[in-house]
Amino acid sequence: MTDLKTKLYQMFILGTDGDGYKLALGKGLGGVIFFTYDIKTQDQFKQLISDIKLKAKIPPFLAIDQEGGRVERTENIHNGKKYLSAKYAFEKGFEYLQEQTTEIAHELVSYGINLNFAPCIDVNTNPTNPIIGVRAFSDKTDEVIMAEKIVSSAYRKNGIIPCVKHFPGHGDANADSHLTLPEINMDFEELEKYHIKPFKYAIKNNIEMIMVAHLHVPYFEKEVIPTSLSKNAIDYLRNKLGFNGIIISDDMIMKGVAAFGDIEACEKGIRAGLNMFIYRNSHEQTVNIIETLAQKAENDVELRSNIEKSYELISKLKQERIKQGIT
Repeated sequence: MTDLKTKLYQMFILGTDGDGYKLALGKGLGGVIFFTYDIKTQDQFKQLISDIKLKAKIPPFLAIDQEGGRVERTENIHNGKKYLSAKYAFEKGFEYLQEQTTEIAHELVSYGINLNFAPCIDVNTNPTNPIIGVRAFSDKTDEVIMAEKIVSSAYRKNGIIPCVKHFPGHGDANADSHLTLPEINMDFEELEKYHIKPFKYAIKNNIEMIMVAHLHVPYFEKEVIPTSLSKNAIDYLRNKLGFNGIIISDDMIMKGVAAFGDIEACEKGIRAGLNMFIYRNSHEQTVNIIETLAQKAENDVELRSNIEKSYELISKLKQERIKQGIT
């Protein structure tokens, strides 16, 4: 019987900036995310992943942001080769996009990665968008939908769990959510037609995981609350779009959410129905968030219930796709 604290640890993916992830793995940490600084040589990276698997109480998600272009974490071990960003890969045609995605998947699997936070299915409708740009396949919704189907399918067929991002669409933002909380204040019918539609189709095609952005969308919340912590936004994903997979936050140290407080933000997220959280670091204070929430949840029926639901979703995906820590 898995205890409540272990179930809560399963809801977190931590980075290696800090040593907390090592101890957390023994307590049931849900996963580890890797960045460029983690990847110095192929052998070193494979050894790091091997060590993590040995420390893990439960087989972890071994995750990365490998989109191509400027979001490419393995660039130091490519001997000068670069993957194209989503926009340029898409412009070279469906066959090229599928081939590049397959190549990325094979590389990631060779190191032991099983989860990629890609594809990015934002529709880049704002030409001055400071964070999306060429990370988007297109500024046309239907093209993004076609690209998502190709990319997610190629990852899935080649042993990588795809995670689409950044719901409800970061493409019209005029600010970077790493630095502030952008507002998407367009008519909701327009938001659904242009930006939410790719997520709707990804769900129809059985996407396993959706990352929610740190954006303020007044339609979901009049109060200034990030979509990532919004019960209305998460209920919309579940009830309106019919998503029954894992809903994960963007990095919780980003300024778009950090101002809401560490423990407070995670508690709000759990109550809203968020299933997993990403922290790029694993400092002592990061692990303390999990420990504090575990204590709170002991006597809080709503927190306990939502942790149980999240654990069931996480376990289901891991059992389907990860066996003995290997996809």
